[in-house]
Amino acid sequence: MSSLSPMEVYKEFGFESAHRLPNVPEGHKCARLHGHSFRVSVHVEGPVGEASGWVVDFADISATCAPVREELDHRYLNEIAGLENPTSEVLAMWIWDRLASRLPGLSMVEVSETCTSGCRYRGR
Repeated sequence: MSSLSPMEVYKEFGFESAHRLPNVPEGHKCARLHGHSFRVSVHVEGPVGEASGWVVDFADISATCAPVREELDHRYLNEIAGLENPTSEVLAMWIWDRLASRLPGLSMVEVSETCTSGCRYRGR
């Protein structure tokens, strides 16, 4: 049952946070304190296991992401080290850096700050 080429799976989680963007031009609405219901999609790529039939157990992805979610949920992002300018792009890289060593096959982190806006990061 092993796949000939790698397959990508993903798990999503959400968190509620406030932030402001300190480096935007004067008068920009994102300079003001505001909040989002962020959605994060964590993608893992690898072969489908012969015995398991999966790339990775979704529960393992969830368990790996749980401490990261806890760091972000109901927080003021600007107060978190590394997120002083918490754009979606910076947030995606920050999440990647926390997951990459603990989640083999990590292939992408997608961050959505609204239902129509977000970014995808595939690592350095």
